[in-house]
Amino acid sequence: MEVVVTGRHCELSDRFRSHVEEKLSRLEKHDHRIIRVNVEVENERNPRQADRAVRLQLTALSKGPVIRAEACAADKMAALDLALDKMAAQMRRASDRRRVHHGRHAPVSVGQALANGASETDTVVDEVVTTDRQVGPITVTGDGPLVVREKTHPADPMTLDQALYEMELVGHDFYLFVDKESERPAVVYRRRGYDYGVISLDLEATG
Repeated sequence: MEVVVTGRHCELSDRFRSHVEEKLSRLEKHDHRIIRVNVEVENERNPRQADRAVRLQLTALSKGPVIRAEACAADKMAALDLALDKMAAQMRRASDRRRVHHGRHAPVSVGQALANGASETDTVVDEVVTTDRQVGPITVTGDGPLVVREKTHPADPMTLDQALYEMELVGHDFYLFVDKESERPAVVYRRRGYDYGVISLDLEATG
C-alpha cells in the first residue's frame, strides 16, 4: 500500500511521515484492496481556532469505491488518530453490510424501501418573515451566507445495497445515485443508527 503525505501551510518532518505510514498500515486488515492512501495536512491560520489548528484528510484509493475521512484537532498526531478511527469505522460498517447482505437472493428495491417508510414523515415548519436578495443569478432567502459548490460525478446505475455501501465508505449522511431497477435518480440518506430513508424522482410524472 502506497502512502502519499502532503502539507499545506505547514512543514512535515520525515518522522511524522514515517509515523503516518506505520499507522495507516493497519487499514489493510479492514480492506486488503487498498492501493494508495493520500494524506493531506493543513494548518488553520486563525489563532482563535487553536483546538482545530490542524485539519487532516485521508483518501483511500482501492479496487473498490473511494473511502474518505477527515478530522480536525490541536495537533497533527491527534488529527491523524481521529481521521484514522473514522476511516476504520467506515470500513467496518461497510464490511458488516457486506456480511449481512451476502447470500440474499434479491436486493431490496427503491420502491420497496419507499413503501416501508412511506408512513414516516419528519417535517418541522416554522413561520418566519424573511426577505429575498439577489446574488448573481440566484435568489437567496434570508440573511445567511451563500455557499455554492458544484460537483459532477459519473453515475453508473446501481442497486440500493450498493448505494448504501458507497455511502458508508465516503462517510456521508446521504448518497445520490441512479437506481438500477427503476432507472430513476434517487437519494439514500441516514436517519437514526442503521436506519435509512430513500427518495427517488419520477421523471415521467405529469403533475
